[in-house]
Amino acid sequence: MFGTEHYYGIDPDANRVQFAKRLYPNYTFTVFDGKQIPMHNQTVDILLIVAVLHHISNEQIAEYLSEFQRVLKPEGKIIVIEPYLSPKKKFNNWFMTRYDDGEFIRNEDDYLQLFNNQLYDCTVLKKFRKLLLYNEIFFTAASKSNIAQNDKLFLNPSL
Repeated sequence: MFGTEHYYGIDPDANRVQFAKRLYPNYTFTVFDGKQIPMHNQTVDILLIVAVLHHISNEQIAEYLSEFQRVLKPEGKIIVIEPYLSPKKKFNNWFMTRYDDGEFIRNEDDYLQLFNNQLYDCTVLKKFRKLLLYNEIFFTAASKSNIAQNDKLFLNPSL
């Protein structure tokens, strides 16, 4: 299990960062400028994204995913939990789009396509309901370029 020294939280909202620092003073939090995460290349094992992407445009997500690729280790993964629109849950969809502050709640395919467009392989782990009215999707994403690099290293250890 990772200790507090291995956790690094980022958010573009300075107020949320200050709130997190008050709640969890032993953890590290910083304001993300939206361009570059203040970390070295290939130093992150896991990026956890929970209920964030539905507040962000497709264009901004594409920029973030590019930056995430830079900081992820070759075997690193992104873990995502987001509300999603389900064709089978029309009332839930209506409720989420009406009452959630996120302007970009997407369907499953749209989330996965955003990652695929940025050369990530995605695996849906689970779809579930939260608070009775929210459809949630839980998936992982791994960089295809990192996967290819790992395969190359495995096939030819002298590289």
